[in-house]
Amino acid sequence: MQMVGSSYDVLRKQARTLENEIDLKLVAFSKIGAGSSISSSNSSAADTSPLLGEHVFDSLSAEIEQMLDKLSTLNESMSELPATGSAAMHTLQRHREILQGYRQEFNKICANHTMRIEREELLRGSGLATSGSPSISGLSRREMYMKESGHLSSASNMVNDQINIAIETRDNLHAQRQAFKRLQTRLNDISNRFPLISSLIQRINIKKRRDSLILGAVIGFCVILLLIYAFN
Repeated sequence: MQMVGSSYDVLRKQARTLENEIDLKLVAFSKIGAGSSISSSNSSAADTSPLLGEHVFDSLSAEIEQMLDKLSTLNESMSELPATGSAAMHTLQRHREILQGYRQEFNKICANHTMRIEREELLRGSGLATSGSPSISGLSRREMYMKESGHLSSASNMVNDQINIAIETRDNLHAQRQAFKRLQTRLNDISNRFPLISSLIQRINIKKRRDSLILGAVIGFCVILLLIYAFN
């Protein structure tokens, strides 16, 4: 039992040491992935030699991935030892949560780095396609970000203008609807106040329908007579 406890302590110390190393590596990895590992005075060198930063990023990425795999192996080794109490189980669970957090942070940094590279390539490509000028193809990252920010601001202003137009249209339609409601209310009031007028209008409509039926019957009768006369 003492041997098991000793092995568990050794593995736990190795896991803690490795976690501290991974934490430091992730901080540096995040800075490199964000493109801030090179100072502003060397920004032109970073723009003209992007492969150097990519090589450092890839090397550090592979190193961190190996360290994460090693930490996972240490956690598995600790879980295979016989349980020595609730405190040990809690510690093992904590090590697993730390590993999971490191993996999520690692994947997030890689995804952000990929998105940044694709965005820079897109901006650089669009600059070449629009003017073909070497000065545009050599834009620094800061200038490209400012250009992209300007595009986003213009798009945001256009969206705001469209939203304002939609709001004005909605208000106008609402006002027209209220006007029609008021007109309908007034007509109903007039109809209720003057029932004789309403009755007269109904009688006129009935007479018009009756006259239309009579006229249609007369026209039909005349057409029949003309057909009989034509065939005879």
